Amino acid sequence: MATFRFRLQTILRLRDNERDERRKDLAQALQAKGVLEEYERQIAAEWESLNHRLRDCSREGEVRVDLMLDLRRYQMTVAAQREVLKQQMAQVEEEIERRRERLAEADRQVRVLEMLRERQLEEYRREESRLETKMLDEVGSRSAASEVES
Repeated sequence: MATFRFRLQTILRLRDNERDERRKDLAQALQAKGVLEEYERQIAAEWESLNHRLRDCSREGEVRVDLMLDLRRYQMTVAAQREVLKQQMAQVEEEIERRRERLAEADRQVRVLEMLRERQLEEYRREESRLETKMLDEVGSRSAASEVES
């Protein structure tokens, strides 16, 4: 009996590799998002610290105008960083969505080939079973014929 051989096995392997690459691409994008989120937390903490220092400057008996101006300037810098970060986050989100779509398509292509392989394997098994049954019937009829002759 011949063994089952899926003729598209090479293509299936290539599609599997493609899917794995898409998973890696998505993981990298998610990692970039994590880095940006950490940076966002740091900027938010810095913003909060600046606000706290500004409140402290205005509470003290002596108002330190130079310090307050410096803090306000720095606060504007941090605000600009926040805006840039928001734009980067939006770009990363778009890239994550694109990579998710690519992964879904690669996964779909693999599943299609796997389903085809399963169907062909089932058909192969049915045919093998049919041939085995036919062979056993022939052996049984020969055995019965030889018993009748004896």
